[in-house]
Amino acid sequence: MSESGDRGALSALMRTHVSPERRAALDLVEGLEALLRGHHAAGQAQWPSVPLSPERFVKHLARHMPEGSGEALRSLHAADLYLACACSDGEPRGLQAFEQHILRRVPSRLGQLADFTVDDVLQELRQRLLVGRGDAPPRIADYSGRGPLLAWVRIIATRIVGELAHQQGRQVLFDEPPEVLARMLASSDPERELLREDTRQALTEALRNALVALSDKDRALLRLHHLHGLTMDRLSAMYGESRSGVARRVAQARERLMELTRKDLASRLNLGGTEVESLLELVQSRLDLSLQGLLG
Repeated sequence: MSESGDRGALSALMRTHVSPERRAALDLVEGLEALLRGHHAAGQAQWPSVPLSPERFVKHLARHMPEGSGEALRSLHAADLYLACACSDGEPRGLQAFEQHILRRVPSRLGQLADFTVDDVLQELRQRLLVGRGDAPPRIADYSGRGPLLAWVRIIATRIVGELAHQQGRQVLFDEPPEVLARMLASSDPERELLREDTRQALTEALRNALVALSDKDRALLRLHHLHGLTMDRLSAMYGESRSGVARRVAQARERLMELTRKDLASRLNLGGTEVESLLELVQSRLDLSLQGLLG
């Protein structure tokens, strides 16, 4: 009960962010202030390049305050929880550390898989764990520190492998009915309304086929940037590359997408170059919306 006299800054902060029941349990933890500072120090030692204040770490820890005795609090994987907290905040160096030290170790723990399946799994992990949905934080914020972070990520990766196998392949994560893009291309613009229905359908199918034909990495980059709105800085941190390098890859992926669409359209509609370019202007002018429909 020595905590009755221990009202250090971190232990007081911890108490304000837990339920009354958890607060009562904290009063039974010997040396709570030192324990919290030790957990934060363990994270700093493991990830010296990743900045995270003690206060932010303790608020995150409070969200995952374990039930039961103080021993459960003492046995947390504090360094892993520190990294997960930094990633949930979108901290660039935290994202880079997660990529290099966690994600890159996942494939060796998934057994024998085709290369394209491994790429799909890693891309889906990045999306599910590191990208928030609306006001909700990224799912990595749910990691509680009870076990190793790598083991927690591997479990999610294994589930994704099962989903891919059940859904028979790589296209399912990116497949949407062609009517989605057709609705997006339709607008009050009289010039667009002149498109015949069969032409609009061909344009939609050509863009979708072009997305499928892209490499997994290019498709994932377009999805993360255009659908989820990740900036070049965020992508740079996530992939451990320079900002200019990532920006160049996104631009090249867009160019490749348009080139594939151009070839598909010319083949489908037997159009000349000028007519194809005119149709492609419709796609390029609304590319962000089009990709949201097909990649979402």
